[in-house]
Amino acid sequence: MKILSVNVGVPREIASRGKLIRTSIFKAPVSSRVRVAATNVAGDEQSDLSVHGGIDKAVYAYPSEHYAFWRKELPGMEFPWAAFGENLTTEGLLEDKVHIGDRFRAGSAEFVVTQPRMPCFKLAIRFNRPDMVKRFQRSGRSGFYLAVLREGDIAAGDVIELVAGNDQQSSVADVFREHLHRIS
Repeated sequence: MKILSVNVGVPREIASRGKLIRTSIFKAPVSSRVRVAATNVAGDEQSDLSVHGGIDKAVYAYPSEHYAFWRKELPGMEFPWAAFGENLTTEGLLEDKVHIGDRFRAGSAEFVVTQPRMPCFKLAIRFNRPDMVKRFQRSGRSGFYLAVLREGDIAAGDVIELVAGNDQQSSVADVFREHLHRIS
């Protein structure tokens, strides 16, 4: 398991349906080690703290393995690392194997898995596709949020080590499916 890319971004205003929408979903990879603090990755800012960021959602991780699916699902679209607004593009951490409460170490930082990502309308803006939120939900490829247990530095290429598994809890995939079942 490892980090393939560390990604950050700052808020920007995007025109959508005649309105200006403030979003931080547009992120880009960084090439150096980055500090991870209790509420975010250095250089990254969330636009709406009521739904993104904060202690329980300080870092968003998205599995690189999902990018092949999206390239087939939406041919002709570009999918660089960070396309889904993730802070960490990972390898080897899939939602059906990662459980709520699992603890991981990467670089000198330590994290705990808190919840799957529940996408908002800004994902549709990012891809300029009104159907993107529904596609994302149907795919089951949610990624997951991490709380920072120990602040530290991380970089692309860092190994991700499982510190303590919590397989008595639901997997991220199970929690995501349960949430979708409740809202449908």
